[in-house]
Amino acid sequence: MTISHICGYPRIGDDRQLKRATEAYWQGDMSRSELEEVGRELRRENWQIQRQSGLDLVTVGDFAFYDQVLNTSLLLGVVPERFNAEDEIARGEIDLDTTFRMARGRAPSGQPAAACEMTKYFDTNYHYLVPELHADQHFRLASTRLFSEVEEARADGHAVKVVLTGPLSWLWLGKERAGESLDRLSLLDGVLDVYAEVLQRLAAQGVEWVQLDEPALALDLPGNWKAAYERAYFRLQATPVKLLVAAYFGALGDNLSLALGLPVDGLHVDAVRAPGEVDLLVDRLLPHKVLSVGAIDGRNIWRTDLAEVRDRLTSVAQRLGDRLWIAPSCSLLHVPVDLARETELDAELKSWLAFARQKLDETVTLARLLGGRATDEDESRLQASTTALASRRTSPRIHRPEVAERLAGLTAADSQRASRYPRRAEAQRRVLGLPLFPTTTIGSFPQTVEIRAARRRHRAGELSEADYAAQMKAEIAEAVRVQEKLGLDMLVHGEAERNDMVEYFGEQLDGYAFTRFGWVQSYGSRCVKPPILYGDVSRPRAMTVTWSAYAQSLTAAPMKGMLTGPVTMLQWAFVRDDQARAVTCRQVALALRDEVRDLEQAGIRAIQIDEPALREGLPLRRSEWAGYLNWAVEAFRLSSSGVSDTTQIHTHMCYSEFNDIINAIAALDADVITIETSRSNMELLDAFRDFDYPNEIGPGVYDIHSPNLPDIDWMVALMEKAAERISLERLWVNPDCGLKTRHWEEVRPALANMVEAAKVLRRRHA
Repeated sequence: MTISHICGYPRIGDDRQLKRATEAYWQGDMSRSELEEVGRELRRENWQIQRQSGLDLVTVGDFAFYDQVLNTSLLLGVVPERFNAEDEIARGEIDLDTTFRMARGRAPSGQPAAACEMTKYFDTNYHYLVPELHADQHFRLASTRLFSEVEEARADGHAVKVVLTGPLSWLWLGKERAGESLDRLSLLDGVLDVYAEVLQRLAAQGVEWVQLDEPALALDLPGNWKAAYERAYFRLQATPVKLLVAAYFGALGDNLSLALGLPVDGLHVDAVRAPGEVDLLVDRLLPHKVLSVGAIDGRNIWRTDLAEVRDRLTSVAQRLGDRLWIAPSCSLLHVPVDLARETELDAELKSWLAFARQKLDETVTLARLLGGRATDEDESRLQASTTALASRRTSPRIHRPEVAERLAGLTAADSQRASRYPRRAEAQRRVLGLPLFPTTTIGSFPQTVEIRAARRRHRAGELSEADYAAQMKAEIAEAVRVQEKLGLDMLVHGEAERNDMVEYFGEQLDGYAFTRFGWVQSYGSRCVKPPILYGDVSRPRAMTVTWSAYAQSLTAAPMKGMLTGPVTMLQWAFVRDDQARAVTCRQVALALRDEVRDLEQAGIRAIQIDEPALREGLPLRRSEWAGYLNWAVEAFRLSSSGVSDTTQIHTHMCYSEFNDIINAIAALDADVITIETSRSNMELLDAFRDFDYPNEIGPGVYDIHSPNLPDIDWMVALMEKAAERISLERLWVNPDCGLKTRHWEEVRPALANMVEAAKVLRRRHA
């Protein structure tokens, strides 16, 4: 019998219940016990959904109030000293508020402290809290939440499989304390002691299978890390549970033999990203091991071609029998919860899609088809899949000949500015007249209750277009007034009219479609609703010009136009899989190029084209980097290069490691780049010690994701560190990200301190 299971399920709820409850708790509107009850209900609902779908195993351990990597850190007792959790660790139960203070710097109880660093999880748009490690790190079992959740699931009668972040991937994702040199593998034995204890305890609870997630096996691993995998799993094989090592997000490649040789009971692989490896694995799989084939795409929302996958895996099923498991490629955390709620989505487009709930059905049906136990319902799903895919392949809404013709007519000159940066910088200084250490923000200001209510009423037809526009203009005018009063040098209009930095633009471009409930967790309580990029992209009309021009009319200070860049518009959408991503990205770039030109024509002299997803899109294997970076950089330049020397092009990137792609960032040729550096204490600027970055840079001086007020001296000190690497005349002062999720009562004093920090720097370096 072919076994069906999943690697993980979305924890936010189909209506973002976890987000709402967590934020209510932070704000004092919900008690701790009420928050815990919301968590229990979400877990019960998710397990029941899995069981009712027909999955053979229900996955436990994928729930987190903030982040699964942080959960593992808490399990191991890895809490930085500044959070004063020594007593909690000693008791073996870290408090929930300590979790939240680590994640965001503040919680309803406990003293505020600097939040832990946050960055992207491999090549996804999910953010994790980076484990902080040091040479004398001690590990001990310090959280019992996992065991409580196992008891909950078993009490409900579920056949349980537990999932945990694997020990090597957790160590790989960690980072040593600033200024400290550390071989993280020197900590492995201590980590394994706790993992062994955890596995023993799970076995005592009656757990048979434990899935250890090791996505680091899809990376270029140094030799000592490969050896560490063998050492770690030889140690853990002595525990009385069956271990399923789960590798995903890419091919095993040169780690294939390593993964096959690990002394575990099963191996899960990503057969969506690396379908060609399945036969190689079957040929070499030891006779006592199971192979879990991730055949359903856990990263995208397109319906699976069940007939094609069945035909491809039939011989595998014949060879492995009941040692074949079927699953999505990775956790379903990365896709929306339930397509059934999308009652307003175009019927034809909807028929091409599958969200997490539907992917459970696909997984179960595929396992039954391969295992010879298909029901009438499975045969019906198979036929529906074939029909929908045929419709998608032949639909005239996918391809637009005029878009292909425009792409074909591009030349190399279309991706080049008229002059090099030094000449542009001189021209821009004359036009903009900015001081040393100019201050600005990243673009967005708080989305207040009033703004969100107006948007809801407008969408519902309760607020006319004219009245909605008037209210948004009033919000923009207030944002301009606040910035002028604070003394910022380059202003933004605040983006009151925008719902999301990708959704707002996608709604105005041909080739994109949108859901109402397609929310996906980005980090903590932050959820995003990625658009569906299903067809050729073009821009019917200007998207932002009216708002930016209105804002500029209110002030003599320069106003930045704000756009989302082509790579981010691609990465933060569910992208069509029927043509190369590079082609789709260039289509988006051309649409944005038109918008940039229109902004310039409207008198906007600075235009920010945000690319926070540039690093995120980097392939996991270094051998594939050059190909991706070539087309990604070219797409950005295509969007930005149609303007005069006097128009200043900005870009913004956040919460990623950029040091290893600094050459590509320089190749973007943006006049100004703003990046996140506050949580890492300007560590991201280490790349500039050995690389002479040619253009201007704004290293973020305070963490906008923490409600803590940034200290003036702290920001000055951070900028002084930056000045050791970048010449003064090329440094900007700004927050590390947009301010959309903050409140005005936090934003005003924070920006006031930032402006004062810039004044201190100007006096010091006059």
